[in-house]
Amino acid sequence: MKLIEKRVVLHFPGFEPLDGAAHRARYERSARQSAAVWGYSIETGTPEAGSDPLSFEVMTSEAIGGGSDSHSWQTKSRIHMVEHDVLVRRLRSRSTVSRIIAGFRSCVEIMLEGGMRGYFRHAWRFGLFFLFPFLLTALAIALTAQIALLPYGLGFPAWHMLWSGSLALCFFIFAFLPFSERFHTLHLFADWEMAVALGRMDQAEFNDWLEGRAVAVRKALMEEADEYVISSHSMGSSVAAHVIGILLEREPEIFKGKRVVFATLGSAVLQCALLSSAKLLRARVGLIARCPEISWLDVQCLTDSINFYKVPVVAVCGHADAPPAKILLIRVKQMLTAKHYRKIRKDQLRVHRQYVLGPDMKSSFDFTLLTAGPMPASVFAYPEQDKLPV
Repeated sequence: MKLIEKRVVLHFPGFEPLDGAAHRARYERSARQSAAVWGYSIETGTPEAGSDPLSFEVMTSEAIGGGSDSHSWQTKSRIHMVEHDVLVRRLRSRSTVSRIIAGFRSCVEIMLEGGMRGYFRHAWRFGLFFLFPFLLTALAIALTAQIALLPYGLGFPAWHMLWSGSLALCFFIFAFLPFSERFHTLHLFADWEMAVALGRMDQAEFNDWLEGRAVAVRKALMEEADEYVISSHSMGSSVAAHVIGILLEREPEIFKGKRVVFATLGSAVLQCALLSSAKLLRARVGLIARCPEISWLDVQCLTDSINFYKVPVVAVCGHADAPPAKILLIRVKQMLTAKHYRKIRKDQLRVHRQYVLGPDMKSSFDFTLLTAGPMPASVFAYPEQDKLPV
């Protein structure tokens, strides 16, 4: 196996309220964990001044043995964090009432476009994930209305609704909203708004942003390297599919002569692609799957309810005749200590983030090694590859 000396990484994070600097800081923490587990050295550089998207270098290395039997490796990776925090902040910046109304509108649009039917058909747990924030909020609104109308139900004069209405507002604002934050409810409302926008492609702000990212990504791809890794997590996979699809539409030969791995981690491409209006996204999935230079690795997890477990994303997007993505099935509890896993296993959003976080133990998948390790990223397509090839 020829080890990688230089790599370019384009990482598309999920729908989180983190800018490029915050994603880099988390990457550095996770990288330190990985290095401690696998026993190699790592150095995460500072962000390049003025870079957009934010980029930084990561150097990994290890020296083995001594004397005439000694040998070593060293890999330099440039990481580009293609985050979409500007869109997240826009969706989260509105008033609570506006966010709730927009969220329920997205819910209805997804139902009318067949998205929910597709979720339950292909991954019923993802369907429950879709429904949960809306059912929780609908229940809270119903309870709020019950409290406000309590005097009427008891036959009291109408003026009693002055105190009952105030009590209802206090319940919603000071009881429900803080409670709902434990489940990131309003954040998920914004997530579904973005899912509709990426499916329909009918909002100029989103479309212009994707065009700008395509220009920046093309520039990053012009850097010479042994390997190019395009990694994405959760909602970031739909963003990545659009951006890479735009490049392939314009320059079908853009990856010619390059070794490219498209790694989707806990992918939510079908979150958007299952909408009936998402014809452009499905077409771009087909372009990526048919590109001969791209090896598609789809990392899925049984205990992660926020991904489409064992679902062949390329075929479901209407490209059954195209090369399928290689599916890698992982288990979070094999990456963490038993104590650590027990602590997080009931928090589904935390389990869903583990794809891009540091491990406690060696396992068949490690995000830092995928993006900065000495092995070609394609080796992770084979679960038995659980040791560094040194």
